[in-house]
Amino acid sequence: MLYAILALLAGFIILVWSADRFVMGAAATARNFGMSPMLIGLTIVSFGTSAPEILVSTMAAWNGAGELAVGNALGSNIANIGLVLGITALIAPLPVKSSVLKKEIPLLLGITLIAGATLYDMQLNAIDGVILLCSLIFALFMFSRFQKSNPEDTLGQEEEDEEIPDMTTGKALFWLLFGLTLLAGSSRILVWGATEIALFFGVSELIIGLTIVAIGTSLPELAASVTAALKNHHDIALGNVVGSNIFNLAAVMAIPGLISPIALDSVVLWRDYAVMLGLTVAVLAFAVWKKPQSIDRFEGSLLAIAYTAYLGLLYYMTV
Repeated sequence: MLYAILALLAGFIILVWSADRFVMGAAATARNFGMSPMLIGLTIVSFGTSAPEILVSTMAAWNGAGELAVGNALGSNIANIGLVLGITALIAPLPVKSSVLKKEIPLLLGITLIAGATLYDMQLNAIDGVILLCSLIFALFMFSRFQKSNPEDTLGQEEEDEEIPDMTTGKALFWLLFGLTLLAGSSRILVWGATEIALFFGVSELIIGLTIVAIGTSLPELAASVTAALKNHHDIALGNVVGSNIFNLAAVMAIPGLISPIALDSVVLWRDYAVMLGLTVAVLAFAVWKKPQSIDRFEGSLLAIAYTAYLGLLYYMTV
C-alpha cells in the first residue's frame, strides 16, 4: 500500500513536470523548424502522446485480445474529447482563431466516418487495417498541405512567441523526447499506484478498468494539452487532441486487423463508436459554428458531463 501511494504521488509529480518540459520542447522545435504550433501538435505531440495506446493495442492484438485493442482506440478517443478537451477547456478556455483548425476537425470527422465503415460489418480484417493506414498517410499529407497553404496561420502568434523559450534545436529536441519519455513512464506509474490503492479499498476491477486504466492511457494527452493551454499554446493543445484521435483510429485501430482479424460485438458500433462520433461532431460545432469561435468553460463542462454519462452507461450495462 505504501509503495502504491508513493507511486501515485511520484507519478503525478513527474507527469506534471515532464508535460511542462515536453510542451516547451515541442513549441521551441516548432519555431526552430518553421512549423506552426498546430502542425507540431497534430504530428509530433499527438503521435507521442498516443504511444501508450499504440503499445497497448499491439500487445493486445499479439495476445489474441483484438477487441481490447479496438476498445482501447475508441475509448481513448472518447476520453480525449470528453475528458482531455473538456478539462482543458474548463481550466483554460480555448479560443479558436486559426482557420487551419476548420480543416483539421473536418478531416478528423472524415477519418471517423471511414473507421465506422470498416466496423460496419462487425469485423476488422487486414483490408480494413490497410484502409485505416492509408487514411493516416492521407491525413499526414493533408497536414503538410495545410501548413504550406497557411504558413502564417497560427493562433495568437505574437503572444505565443513571447511564451516560447529561446533555445537551440538540439536542446529543444532533447526536451521534446525526454519529456515524452517521462510522460509515458509516469502515466504508467500513476495508473499502477491508483489501481493498487483501488483494489486495496475493495473497488471492483470493472470500475478500475472503466476509470483508472481507461483514463491512464489518456494522461499524456491530458497533461500535454492542459500545460500547452496554460502556456497560451492553444494550437498545440487543440492539435494534440485532434491529431491523437486521428492516430488512434488510423494507426492504433488498424493494428489488430493487420495482426489478427477479429469479429466484434454489435455494441461496439451502436454504443462506443456512436458516442465517439457524437463527441467529434460536437467539437466541430463548438469550434467552427459558435460565435465567437471558442471552446470555453461551458462547452468544456458539456464534454466532461458527456464523458461521465458514458462511463455511467458502461457501468449500467455491465452490472
